[in-house]
Amino acid sequence: MSEAAADGDAPIKTQNEKLVIAASSLGTVFEWYDFYLYGLLAGYISVQFFAGVNETTGFIFALAAFAAGFAVRPFGALFFGRIGDLVGRKNTFLVTMGLMGLSTFLVGLLPAYASIGVAAPIILVGLRLVQGLALGGEYGGAATYVAEHAPEGKRGLYTSFIQTTATMGLFAALLVVIGTRTLMGEEAFSAWGWRIPFLISMLLLIVSLWIRMQLDESPVFKKMKAEGKTSKAPLTESFARWGNLKWVLAALLGGVAGQAVVWYTGQFYALFFLEKMLKVDGATTNIMIAIALIIGTPFFIFFGWLSDKIGRKPIILTGCALAAISYFPAFHALTDAANPAMAKAQIEAPVVVTADPDSCSLQFDPIGKNKFDGSGCDIAKSYLAKTGISYQNVSDAGVSGTAATVSIGDKSYPAPALDALDGEAKASAIASYRETLGKAAADAGYPAKADDAQINKPLVVAILTYLVLLVTAVYGPIAAMLVELFPSRIRYTSMSLPYHIGNGWFGGFLPTTAFAMVAATGDIYYGLWYPVVIAALTVVVGLLFLPETFKRKIDH
Repeated sequence: MSEAAADGDAPIKTQNEKLVIAASSLGTVFEWYDFYLYGLLAGYISVQFFAGVNETTGFIFALAAFAAGFAVRPFGALFFGRIGDLVGRKNTFLVTMGLMGLSTFLVGLLPAYASIGVAAPIILVGLRLVQGLALGGEYGGAATYVAEHAPEGKRGLYTSFIQTTATMGLFAALLVVIGTRTLMGEEAFSAWGWRIPFLISMLLLIVSLWIRMQLDESPVFKKMKAEGKTSKAPLTESFARWGNLKWVLAALLGGVAGQAVVWYTGQFYALFFLEKMLKVDGATTNIMIAIALIIGTPFFIFFGWLSDKIGRKPIILTGCALAAISYFPAFHALTDAANPAMAKAQIEAPVVVTADPDSCSLQFDPIGKNKFDGSGCDIAKSYLAKTGISYQNVSDAGVSGTAATVSIGDKSYPAPALDALDGEAKASAIASYRETLGKAAADAGYPAKADDAQINKPLVVAILTYLVLLVTAVYGPIAAMLVELFPSRIRYTSMSLPYHIGNGWFGGFLPTTAFAMVAATGDIYYGLWYPVVIAALTVVVGLLFLPETFKRKIDH
């Protein structure tokens, strides 16, 4: 164990740095594992806890509950960040870990909607909120703790191990889910086996808490405390004084917001896009994502190391710029590789819905009350949305009443006039029309699901790996940058809020927002505008207002 440098610039090292990195990273991996299980199992959870709604709405509702955990992350950052700056880094993230593990375990025990009715989704959302609060306090503590142990010139490298934890947590969750599904079979997994990954979290919690308890307090915090320099009001110092608030805003809009949408597009939206839009089997999707994560994860370390050499800012902003430029061609290429029959049908037999806009409902129903059967436009669009068929809207205000026409290639299929129908006659007309559209779509080459034999799996993995590499570029250096941007007395609080607003709100709401955009327009690629615009905004703001930090001292 080395002592402080004579000039007082270097942090006091009180314990082995490899132990600090390993213990902090491993604990954070388990916490991310807990948090992302919900995202991977959203389809099963929607069936168990949101019964009584249609499949598409249930999935969107489940995604909204997933986002609820993200919504409260900034509040967790404020609450636990303040505690971390007042009483210390170590004890704070021990508490957050306990909350995360316990709430995840309870999801595995929660009775389904069929057993306790509406109490099931209410309790589920409550547990998700606890998870979000806990995660809001975890990341800032782990990143600050590791950075404050790192020697000068190696903070990017050291904190990059923390940056791998989100991906490693996702990867661990994927492995557990894939392994459980394979061993049990899809029928048993769907019925009750999906609970096992949640229940396993209790074992991980015990291991994680034991590992974290072996650590000492951060040397920088101990030094501040010994000198009486800890903040008495970290929230006020962080956000009520412009001198610090301007850097909070610069970090959020010029770095973290873009990093967040790139992260969630590359590792979550890509997964949802393959499974829900391109109709690739869930197990196949998980395996291909897992391979891409294995290939890409070491680049978190590489870009963290590189940021110690050339700076944090150019790497982060380059990753955001590449994402903004390449997302549309990358996801079109993903369609070509994963479901070539669908890609071919989209070109040779494009689908167009012609209707009076006033007769069309927005095809997004988060509370599951709308059956979308009030007009010809509604029944046409609801069918297309459910089957994942991309379509264009053509406005024709001259179309009489509630009529609408679906064109598939060069053939047109007028929707039935529902005004004069009710009861069984209306239901029969709707069912008949949907059957007609289904047969027409099949005849035009639109597949009900992706043909596993036709999937170009090496190319899909290559595209997914590219998306993950963008994630590693923007995410690898971000922890070091945030730590270096703020003074040690308010660091935990100041860095946690922009990080969790960015990743909790800009990133966490991405799946729900993007799917809502797709539902509103009928274009399966339209949701990509969300990450493209945010990433481009981050490049502009970052270039103008974000300072370079990689040569700063952090123990003052």
